[in-house]
Amino acid sequence: MAAGEFSRLLVSHWRDLHEKLRSQDEEIILNGRSLSVASVVACARYGQDVGISEEMSETIRRHTETKYGALVEGESMSGSFRPLSYDSAAPIRVSAIETVQRDMIRDSHYAILSGETEIDISNATRAFSSAIPLFDPVENTTMPESWVRAQMLIRANSLAYPSVGVRPVLLDKLTQLLNMDVVPRVPLRGSISGVGDMGQQSYVASVLAGKPSVQAWIGDRIQGGRRLVPADEALTYAEIEPIEVRAKEGMALLVGTSTSAGVSALAVHEAICLAATVQVLTAMAAEALCAADMCFHPLLSELRPHQGQSECATNLRSFVEGSKLIVWDSAKDEFMARSDRYPVRASPQWIGPCLEDLQLAHSQILIEINSATDTPLIDQSGKMIHGANFMAKSVTSAMEKIRQGCQSLGQIMFAQCSEIIDPTTSKGLAPFLVVDEPSESGLFKGTDTMAASLQSELGFLANAVGSNAQFADTGFQAINSLALISARYTLTSLDILAQLAASHLVALCQALDLRALHMQFLYALAPKFKLLTRRCLSECTEPTTPSSDGPGAGIAYELWLILAERINTTTHLDSRSRFSLALDYLQTIFLRYLPANSRSLEAVQQWNADCVLEACATHAAVRTRYLANPDATPILGKASKRCYNFVRRQLEVPFVGNDYFRNAERDDGTRLGSRVKYKTMGSMTTAVYDSFRNGGFYAVVVDCFEDV
Repeated sequence: MAAGEFSRLLVSHWRDLHEKLRSQDEEIILNGRSLSVASVVACARYGQDVGISEEMSETIRRHTETKYGALVEGESMSGSFRPLSYDSAAPIRVSAIETVQRDMIRDSHYAILSGETEIDISNATRAFSSAIPLFDPVENTTMPESWVRAQMLIRANSLAYPSVGVRPVLLDKLTQLLNMDVVPRVPLRGSISGVGDMGQQSYVASVLAGKPSVQAWIGDRIQGGRRLVPADEALTYAEIEPIEVRAKEGMALLVGTSTSAGVSALAVHEAICLAATVQVLTAMAAEALCAADMCFHPLLSELRPHQGQSECATNLRSFVEGSKLIVWDSAKDEFMARSDRYPVRASPQWIGPCLEDLQLAHSQILIEINSATDTPLIDQSGKMIHGANFMAKSVTSAMEKIRQGCQSLGQIMFAQCSEIIDPTTSKGLAPFLVVDEPSESGLFKGTDTMAASLQSELGFLANAVGSNAQFADTGFQAINSLALISARYTLTSLDILAQLAASHLVALCQALDLRALHMQFLYALAPKFKLLTRRCLSECTEPTTPSSDGPGAGIAYELWLILAERINTTTHLDSRSRFSLALDYLQTIFLRYLPANSRSLEAVQQWNADCVLEACATHAAVRTRYLANPDATPILGKASKRCYNFVRRQLEVPFVGNDYFRNAERDDGTRLGSRVKYKTMGSMTTAVYDSFRNGGFYAVVVDCFEDV
């Protein structure tokens, strides 16, 4: 099977990231045109060093000096250069230009940054000074460091154009901050992304200038020694000389889309990985629900050739290959006999459009992070071109698609999880995926509730952000993109989607173990049931020793098929009631094969009682044995096997029943031989969620796609 566009994007992106992380000593070289999303992730989240192309640095130097080198203090530039809404018809002298731009940087420090400041207002609010904060004051008002690192990287790359008109030293200083891990403290809110994200970018500019009025993070990240210090102290710590802006460098540092583009690039990475994860989890859900293979039949996509639908169906067919739970050759069944419910049956048609949107979003962000986005830009003749490349509508467009995709991908996982947990739709799984008696446990009841909560929040966050733009700057920014706000909420949506996927994955592994346990139970019970049945037949007809191939073998086999089906539809009952009900139903059918006399009735009644006892004993024995050493891999498809092994073996998330948690909640870690690693269902889900956040599980997912 050939890989589709999304699969190629995922695998190439992941290989690019993996290669960069493997060769940490090599710098990401910026030239304005070849920065990848993987490079942004490597620098922003894993601390990869950055450098500027020597050829590009020399080209920038020559072009900038051609424009500004002849100008000296007191000489005039064209009056057409008016920074943003600082409107003036009079010519602006060189010194005035630089002063105005430095003032613009200072004037853009308008956002709220609470906590870790030198401001003390306790005397003014003495009665309330001891109040416990509603939120962490720093985290609630400050961008995460990874976001700021992405912003600085893209700012340096967007300035690596001769047409921007900055000195190479400015790019060098930005890369020095990144390589020394000096990260400016940047406000989380306050941008409308009209002329870019001036407020956020102004704090980076002031750290470059070493102004003590702003702060930066410094210190050893591994040893937990990160701390906030004034910018001048941060530069001294990193042995970086402060810089003063000249010519149009203030504008170049302030104006542009690097902040929203940086956050968006991180969001694109998460979205690619989660969209791939949802496809793998859908394959696992198809197995857990014993779906028919026709759901992913190639003919469906041939007759409705949407690229995303076709690719998703191809992926799912590959993922379930080798599964003993999928109903293969289901098209041979009678009409409508294998019509699965929508969460699996319609998965290619549902997920496919999300993949197409994500590919377009990736393309938009890739262009954005490799573009010059400030103003004015300078052509080869030295003329300043006042345009609006700072308008980040393309970023907003990409983020809105991803955020709406999060809602759709979350919806299908929520629907799949609900069907697996509900015995009326799960095709034989116990209610709430309990391994104990249903009347004594509601194991995944909380998971069902949490999934509903997370999906509800995704639905709210799917609303468009860009349509809420307001006039600003006395109407000068009459249209604005709200790109940074949209990117922030997109990352929030992706985080919620990851939590939902983690919950779903834990439930899927439990469901697959229940399938494996049930198959082992049926395998163990079948010969015992058939023996009891043949013995009963022999007692009612000819008193001979029953054999496996005697006249009663066919009847025993037919009755066994009926019993297995009845058992599969009564998982909502406790074991004894479940088996009694199934055998009561079977007793009426059995009597049809026997002489109509009292002897037959007595024999069948005894057969019923013996079968119930045997079924209960066998089920208890198989359950105890399986709980001691669960392994569903022999019945799973390729992708499910990988994911199941990761959760069960690497993360050591167990197949659980009530006994596990009864022991876990009292385990203080001091008992010898204790096997209790997780104390709650939530801690298990958290371990899976953390493997999403650090990329461990995504590596398993990519392996599944490389097999397609």
